[in-house]
Amino acid sequence: MGKPNSILKVVLPLLLGVGLVWYSLSQISIPTLIQYFKDADYSWIGLGVAFGVLSHASRAYRWLYMAEPLGFKPKFGNSFMAVYSAYLINFTIPRAGEIARASILTNYEGIPFEKAFGTIVAERVADTIMLLSIVSIAFILEFEFIYDFFAQKFNPTSLILAGTLLIVGALTIFLFIKKSRSKIALKIKAFIVGIIEGALSIFKMKQKWAFIGHTLFIWLMYVLMFYVTTFALSDLHDISLTAVLIAFILASFSIAATNGGIGSFPEAIVIAFMLFDILEEPSRAFGWIMWSTQTLVIIILGGLSLLYLPIYNRRKSSL
Repeated sequence: MGKPNSILKVVLPLLLGVGLVWYSLSQISIPTLIQYFKDADYSWIGLGVAFGVLSHASRAYRWLYMAEPLGFKPKFGNSFMAVYSAYLINFTIPRAGEIARASILTNYEGIPFEKAFGTIVAERVADTIMLLSIVSIAFILEFEFIYDFFAQKFNPTSLILAGTLLIVGALTIFLFIKKSRSKIALKIKAFIVGIIEGALSIFKMKQKWAFIGHTLFIWLMYVLMFYVTTFALSDLHDISLTAVLIAFILASFSIAATNGGIGSFPEAIVIAFMLFDILEEPSRAFGWIMWSTQTLVIIILGGLSLLYLPIYNRRKSSL
């Protein structure tokens, strides 16, 4: 059972990505998409790329604070190249990048694999909290819009009933997990406890405020990367920050759906922008421009990182 499941985890996201690429490109003519690429203002795209690189550099530096309590002082260069290598490898096998990143840190910094991987999982806890915070901010900013949108699609009485059922269902599941001794319940409980412990461990770190500062900076750069790139297309100059936040949230989730967000990323942006009555054609073009430029940077820096890592560490060891 293990091998077929592993194959499905690799093949299904790839097939979904290919299908979404076909669908997306069937909704806009290739000459039109190429024209959008030609007409785009690359000074804004370049600024977005710079924000992206800064966010990943901050991520690499933030990890140094997590290695310190383990008794290690890794080099920033190794951490930076491990981050970009991980992003590149995620394009081949989903979530394999985290394993590769931990392996790189084990090989070149001597950190035990399980400890290196544990710190990366703890990082994901902080990132999940930040993403949920952005979701909450977007919800608060556009509560009336979101409520009106669903009220138009569904009867208000149905919404209240559905909300009540969700709350009752959530409480029932919570009580079941809390009291049950089944394997599934125990796994879920351990996962939730792990997330809470991971979040609380941040406040026990010696450099906790620096870690939190870097976390805020990383996600600020992510949002700015997304926002400033919208100025590259004249059709999106009047876009609201809320529309950008909604698109950013959907695009972030889309990356988990397919390898590196291939196909799913542009379509997630189309769905988000169309909620705000933004035309489908420039929305799709923006999605492809945004995904293509950021992916190109990952391919270049990730590829160079994989090539340079052994050279960098051989040179360091000889000094």
